[in-house]
Amino acid sequence: MRLRALLETDALGLRLLGGDDELDRTVRGVMTTDLRDPSRYLSGGELVLTGLAWRRSADDSEPFVRILASAGVVGLAAGEAELGDVPDDLVLACEQHRLPLFAVNEDVAFATITEHVVRQVSGERAGDLAAVVDRHRRLMTSGPAGGGPEVVLDLLGSDLDLRAWVLSPTGRRIAGAGEPLTPGTGAELAAEHLAATRTGRRGPHRATVGGITYSLFPIRNTGRGAAPASRDVRETVLSDWLLAVEADASDWPAARLDLLQGVTQLIAVERDRRDAARTVRRRLAQEVLELVQTGAPPAEIAARLRVAAPVLLPGLGTAPHWQVVVARVDWDAEGGSPVEAGPAAQSLLEEILVDPAAPGAENADRIAVAHTGEEAVALVPLPAVPAPAAEPAEEQAGEGEAEPDHAREGTGLHAEALLAAVREPLSAGLADDGRLTLGVSAAVHSAEGLRGALEEARHARRVAAARPGRVCAAGHHELASHVLLLPFVPDDVRRAFTARLLDPLRDYDLRHRAELIPTLEAFLDCDGSWTRCAARLHLHVNTLRYRVGRIEQLTGRDLSRLEDKLDFFLALRMS
Repeated sequence: MRLRALLETDALGLRLLGGDDELDRTVRGVMTTDLRDPSRYLSGGELVLTGLAWRRSADDSEPFVRILASAGVVGLAAGEAELGDVPDDLVLACEQHRLPLFAVNEDVAFATITEHVVRQVSGERAGDLAAVVDRHRRLMTSGPAGGGPEVVLDLLGSDLDLRAWVLSPTGRRIAGAGEPLTPGTGAELAAEHLAATRTGRRGPHRATVGGITYSLFPIRNTGRGAAPASRDVRETVLSDWLLAVEADASDWPAARLDLLQGVTQLIAVERDRRDAARTVRRRLAQEVLELVQTGAPPAEIAARLRVAAPVLLPGLGTAPHWQVVVARVDWDAEGGSPVEAGPAAQSLLEEILVDPAAPGAENADRIAVAHTGEEAVALVPLPAVPAPAAEPAEEQAGEGEAEPDHAREGTGLHAEALLAAVREPLSAGLADDGRLTLGVSAAVHSAEGLRGALEEARHARRVAAARPGRVCAAGHHELASHVLLLPFVPDDVRRAFTARLLDPLRDYDLRHRAELIPTLEAFLDCDGSWTRCAARLHLHVNTLRYRVGRIEQLTGRDLSRLEDKLDFFLALRMS
């Protein structure tokens, strides 16, 4: 029962003295005491009744209330028979510790209040237990085979008044009953869940987003591919679903918690069924990957692609174009046993490649992901786009080559866009010892192009791996510039090169606040144009010339020479 219900019962003679914003607390029991320290007899959730016999002076109130609040007491009711009005020092102490305080009329016996609370709490527990048992029976007979997780979530909503959603590890909605979550809430809940899981805390985990409290229950994979419970949590943390319930489960009885655990088991069975359905797509991807890696003839690869296309894009009239995406999850060993990350990377990449705004688990049905070692490789089909009619035939993309950017504009996958919606939750799951890196190839339109696309995606992933951050991506467009080369320059060479060129300028800026480094960056961005650079920096051209002259004097370089401009450009990029 709630504290608020006590005030609504006139026969109890209670008057609220403070804590009106805490009246939705749940009362689990009642205790009468006049001990100065009754903590040994408290277990949390009680309404404490006291005649104030423990109070000798005003200084006694705060320690008494502090003990009650620390023990988890939900409210204090003080009798007026002993001292008349409840003392102000007790009112202030309760206000300080946010403990609701009631005054008990001297005509009402504590036994009357105790009997009422015990009767109400016992009756509600019995009714709730009976309801939970009945719902559990109905859930077990109406499980996923009868319509998927939505059936189970509908029962939770209609019979137990619980709004719930099944979320992927990135926060995408897999299933839900009623209204969808507000935008961004799923990602925040997934981040809270993954962070709590990484700390080793057992579910359900409590999270508050947008002023609403949720309880997060892990949905463990129970199928044939499930990792044993004793295995490292990092092997599954990025692939498990979760059940988000709009309620605070911290004060639930054990029977209701058992019911929700049963719900997660039913949903896990459905997850296993859907994973089994992905077996064909994964096998197709694995076969194509092996053919590409072993240098099989293009005709043989093309034959496998013709088999894959109808499975991945049913009803498509023309052969699709393809992109390759490579992902890898790396964990710090820290002297422990190595973590098998390949299967988790495979499951995670299948999730990343789904539109985050698309609900349901079936949206991954057009994605084929294989894994080799610690690396996951996705073969992503794209509808064919005819070459522009105005383009001369000799200038069109040759057989096996990546198409020009304009031919795929708006239809292909872009590295950063893939990670934009999932970076926050995945970073929480990776914590301080994991990294996710991802590379995306250009689109190709034939079997001959797949080998180059695979190597391109792997090169892009290595470029991403050379960047700072827990979640990084790079695309094929970055491989045609200095960006491809810089990540592979040894660290000691980087430090020596940048120190020789930039340290004199940094030291000068530190001593004189001359802003030589920002001036150099702007000058190079403006292609050495004095007028445009001065306008950007809001300087007179003569002031700009003085600063550039100082840069040349300190470094011994000449910014009118292309070679020196290029050295400064690379030094700034590597610093």
